Amino acid sequence: MNPLSATRAATKASVLIAALCTASLAWSQQNTPLKVGFMLPYSGTYAALGDMIEKGFRMHVEEQGGKLGGRSLQYVKLDDESDPSKATDNINKLIKRDRVDVIVGSVHSGVAMAMSRVAKESGTLLIVPNAGSDAVTGVNCARNIFRTSFSNWQSGYSSGVIAGQKGYKRAMTITWNYAGGNEIIKGFVEAFEKSGGQISRNLTLPFPNVEFQALLTEIAAQKPDVVFSFFAGGGAVKFVKDYDAAGLRKTIPLIGAGFLTDGTLEAQGESAQGLVTALHYGDKLNTPRNNAFRAKFSQTYKNDPDVYAVQGYDAAQLLAAGMSAVQGDTGKRDAMFNAMRAARIDSPRGAFTMSAQHNPIQDFYAREVKGLENVVTGVAVKALADPGRGCRM
Repeated sequence: MNPLSATRAATKASVLIAALCTASLAWSQQNTPLKVGFMLPYSGTYAALGDMIEKGFRMHVEEQGGKLGGRSLQYVKLDDESDPSKATDNINKLIKRDRVDVIVGSVHSGVAMAMSRVAKESGTLLIVPNAGSDAVTGVNCARNIFRTSFSNWQSGYSSGVIAGQKGYKRAMTITWNYAGGNEIIKGFVEAFEKSGGQISRNLTLPFPNVEFQALLTEIAAQKPDVVFSFFAGGGAVKFVKDYDAAGLRKTIPLIGAGFLTDGTLEAQGESAQGLVTALHYGDKLNTPRNNAFRAKFSQTYKNDPDVYAVQGYDAAQLLAAGMSAVQGDTGKRDAMFNAMRAARIDSPRGAFTMSAQHNPIQDFYAREVKGLENVVTGVAVKALADPGRGCRM
């Protein structure tokens, strides 16, 4: 064999070997479960929220036959305890010890901020199913970080629009003094002042403190036109009941970010009746998609879904869009992330797309508590997009 022929033969052999290796790798990956790490609160104030997120996520996966992009899933669960001081160590455990392919978490904004920093540095795919920290899709944004819930700015801003539409001119705000609460308040203030309103006082207490009495006394003394609040989980239950017990519900209107009454109504009882909130989901959102979702969830888990279940469900939908585009080959990261960014998610809340910073562009609804439901009374803001301030991707 002459030298030229030998070179051509060697080249063909190399190409064949490379193709076989690629095919072997693809086959191996296709037969290896996708490792999904749930970094969620499974104890404490937000435990119920973490549970609903996981249930929603798992339900969508089961609807796809237990596979995404042709790959089965293996779950690793870690209780983040809603503790920002433990967040960096916890996410590193999932990445380095458990070697997960994707992380789903979390609820607490302070925890999510730490998670997003580590995810950005490591390149691990992170899908945030609740925490609204503006930094996640702002200064900490990255091509491998996505959110299927909301930004804190969106939640507060839409509430401020409702307060302005109702003609209130002087407001007080109250929340926990941590990233999530403070950012939601800023969004409310931005919209409320834009409508001509003024803020007389911003009241805070440490997370997860629920001793509200002194602050409620100050609200009663100030007599604002309206009070805007952000609390969630067990804290929301106690705040709404304490607000009512102090005699304020009948004298000073209370408007909340939707988490105030989502997943909490049974415990809040009569104290929550008539409360107005803004959120990207409502129990009585009467669409075929939402009705089917609610029926299936109730049948599967024997309890009604809430916004957290929807966000977990949509986290799985978004991951499915990426996995489908690459047929389960997570090594094709650019193609996978591009598909997730371009996805149109057919959510129970209403279809949404992703912003350039990977945050949902979605409708925010005005809602009123009636019985044990947050009844949608209208659209507060149509297709609201977070500004993504500080994002450089």
